[in-house]
Amino acid sequence: MRSGGRILVDNLVAQGCDRIFQVPGESFLAVLDALHDTPAIDLVTCRQEGGAAFMACADGALTGRPGVCFVTRGPGATNAGIGVHVAMQDSVPMILFVGDVDRAMRDREGFQEVDLVAMFTPLAKLALRVDDARRLPEYVARAWSTAIGGRPGPVVIALPEDMLRDEVAAVDRPRVARAPIKDDAAATLHARRLIQEAAAPIAIIGGAGWDAEAAGHVRAFAEEFGLPLAAAFRRQDAVPNDCPVYAGNLGYGPNPKLVQRIRAADVILVLGARLGEATTDGYALITPDHPGQVLIHVHPDPGELDRVYRTDLAICADPGAFAEAMTVPTSEVATSMLGHRAHADYLEWSTPQPREGVSLDLGLCVAAMRERLSPEATIICNGAGNFSGWWHRYWRYGGPGTQLAPTAGAMGYGVPAAVAGALRCPDKTVVAVAGDGDFLMNGQELATALQHGADMLVIVVDNGGYGTIRMHQERDYPRRLSGTALANPDFAALARAYGAWAETVETTEGFAPALDRALAATGVRLLHLKTEMEAITNSTTISALRAKAGG
Repeated sequence: MRSGGRILVDNLVAQGCDRIFQVPGESFLAVLDALHDTPAIDLVTCRQEGGAAFMACADGALTGRPGVCFVTRGPGATNAGIGVHVAMQDSVPMILFVGDVDRAMRDREGFQEVDLVAMFTPLAKLALRVDDARRLPEYVARAWSTAIGGRPGPVVIALPEDMLRDEVAAVDRPRVARAPIKDDAAATLHARRLIQEAAAPIAIIGGAGWDAEAAGHVRAFAEEFGLPLAAAFRRQDAVPNDCPVYAGNLGYGPNPKLVQRIRAADVILVLGARLGEATTDGYALITPDHPGQVLIHVHPDPGELDRVYRTDLAICADPGAFAEAMTVPTSEVATSMLGHRAHADYLEWSTPQPREGVSLDLGLCVAAMRERLSPEATIICNGAGNFSGWWHRYWRYGGPGTQLAPTAGAMGYGVPAAVAGALRCPDKTVVAVAGDGDFLMNGQELATALQHGADMLVIVVDNGGYGTIRMHQERDYPRRLSGTALANPDFAALARAYGAWAETVETTEGFAPALDRALAATGVRLLHLKTEMEAITNSTTISALRAKAGG
C-alpha cells in the first residue's frame, strides 16, 4: 500500500526521470513528501511557474526525454501554460503535472479551480486527469510514451489533491521507449534519385526526432552529395556550423543569398522540420503548393506529412535513420559543389564587420565570444527579440544541444533555459542572451540559478525598449512611438543583489575585457550591455526604416 504521491514518484523514477522543476503548491504536498525520500530525483525549486515550465522544456530539448514540471492549480497552471505552448510548437517532450482540487470539490468553482483538461487540450499534445491512484502507473507510462513518440510534445496531467493522498495497491509499469519506424527502402531510393538528378537541390533540416546521431548521418550524407544544408528557424545546431556544406539558417533576417538558393531550388528535402511560418517567411519563401519545385518531406510523425504543404514524396521516418539509409559509397555519387559554394556564402554572411556610428557593436561582441569560447562546448540560450539576431547571424553553433531558443518566439525563455542547461551540462559554458524586456519576463530565476549552484553567464542587451515591436512600429507608423519604450533598472546592480557577479559595458572596446573577467569567475555572472535603439537589427537602423516608409 502506497500513497498516490509515492506511486507517482516511483513511476517517474522507473521511466528515467532524474530532475523535476517545480513551484510548490498545497495541491501536491503528497508528491513533495515522496520526493523527500527519493534521492534519484533532483528537485529544482523555481520562482515562477512560467520559468519552471521553460526549464522543463529546455531540459527535454537537451535530453530527448520528457522534461518534468510540477505546478499547482489555477494561477500555477495558467502561468505554466507558456511552457506547454513552447514545447508543443518546438516539438519538445515534456510532462506538466498540475495539482488539482479534490474530486468531491469539482465543478463548484472552488478555490483556484480550473477545468485543466479543457484548458490544456488546445495547447498540449495530450491532456489527462487521474482520478484513481491505482492507475497512476498507467497514466505516467502513457504520458511518457506520448511525449517522446512521433512528433514529440508536451503532456499535461491533472492530479486531484485527495487522489494523491489515497493509500492503494498499484502495479508499476516498466520503462517505455520510442517506437521504431519501419524503413521504406523504395521511398529512400526514390529520394536519392530525385536529389542526384536535381540541378539545384537543397535540404532544410532540424526539428522533431533530432539528436547527435541524426546530425552525424545527415552531415555524412550531405557531404557525399554536396547538398547544401539550411537550418530551419532556430535549429542552427542541427549540424555543427563548420560542416563544409552548411548554408546558414532560415527565419527572420536570413542571408539573401540563402533565400535565393531556396527560391531557385528544383528539389527541396525537408528533414525533421515542419516548414512553419518563420522558416518559410509566412509560407511565401516556399509556398504550400511550391510550383516548379519538388518537395520531399521526411518527418517522424505521419500527421505532419501533407498537413500544410503538398508533398511530392512523403516519408515517415526518423531523420537520422533516413539519412543513414541515404548514404552510399562516395564512388557512386557525383559530388556537387553547390554545398561548398553555399557554405562559402554562409561564412561571408556570418563574419561581422565593424559598424559605423554605434558605441557598442554587438557583431564585434559576438566575434569576441567566438575567439574565447568553443562552439561544441558552449550552449547559447535566448528568448525572443531583435537582440537574438546578432547571435543567430554571427555565432557558429557546435551541433545538437548547443542552441536553446524557442521556435515559438516566446519572451523570457533564455534565463530559465540557461538554468536548465547549466544543471544538465555542467561541463559546458552556458550563456543566456536576453534583451531588456526579455530578461524582465523571467529574470527572477537568477535566484533559482544561485540556489541550485548553476554556473552560467547572462548577457543583457539593454536598448531601453521592446525592440522588435519598435521595429514593426517604425516600419508601419514611422516616428509615432507608442507603448514600446521601457524604463529599466540597473541590471548589474540587480544581479549583484541576487548574489551574482556583474558588470556594465557601454563600449565595444570594453566588452572583451569584461567578458574575460566574467569567464574567469564562477557561478552566476551577468554582463549588462547598454546599446542604442538606432541599431535596431544587425542589418538596419531606425533611420533606414523611417526612410523606407517615407516617414
